[in-house]
Amino acid sequence: MSFDPETIGELPETVPVFPLEGVLLLPRGQLPLNIFEPRYLQMFEDSLSKGRLLGLVQPYDDEGGADQLQRVGCLGRISSFSETDDGRMVVSLTGVARFAVAEELNVLTPYRQIRADYRPFESDLIADVGSIDVNREGVLDVLKRYLEANGMQADWPAIESSNNEALVNSLCIISPYGAQEKQAMLEAATLAERAEILIALTEMVLAQIGQAGGANDNAVQ
Repeated sequence: MSFDPETIGELPETVPVFPLEGVLLLPRGQLPLNIFEPRYLQMFEDSLSKGRLLGLVQPYDDEGGADQLQRVGCLGRISSFSETDDGRMVVSLTGVARFAVAEELNVLTPYRQIRADYRPFESDLIADVGSIDVNREGVLDVLKRYLEANGMQADWPAIESSNNEALVNSLCIISPYGAQEKQAMLEAATLAERAEILIALTEMVLAQIGQAGGANDNAVQ
């Protein structure tokens, strides 16, 4: 069953959170997860009985070494799950809307919970918002060159049939970039801005690959 809230009033204010570094979830994007740690198994089991909703937020260490949460995360809904013989859960999360972490709550649960503020991201509930402004040709161009540079294949008919939101968000989710880059993608004000971040990061990687290739060519000569 799908979950298509029309207003942020339909979203939970108190949200259990799964802190994962270098992992990105975006509205209507799909994220597979392999859950094995007992406290997070408990969190997912609790979420299944309470609307299937939970938040994904990147953690970071502050100057004192304390484990903090980034200021923006994304609410996800458990869209499918299965349990393995060795006690793990294989889960698929579907992004619903981003939120600002208003505060972390003092709780008795083994997992962390926060008070979420969805107001800065209310437009996340509108599918394809801002899609018309996306530089689709630029995204497809860097994707093609990245795949060629790495000897990788892709399902181009499926890619070309994707709408701009699905194309940009899915590529950002599966992109190989680091925690800071993923957070920048998450916090992008618009879909077009997120696409430009993706293009810029990929261009940087392609430039590095080109420089490495040039160095190798010179070495061979």
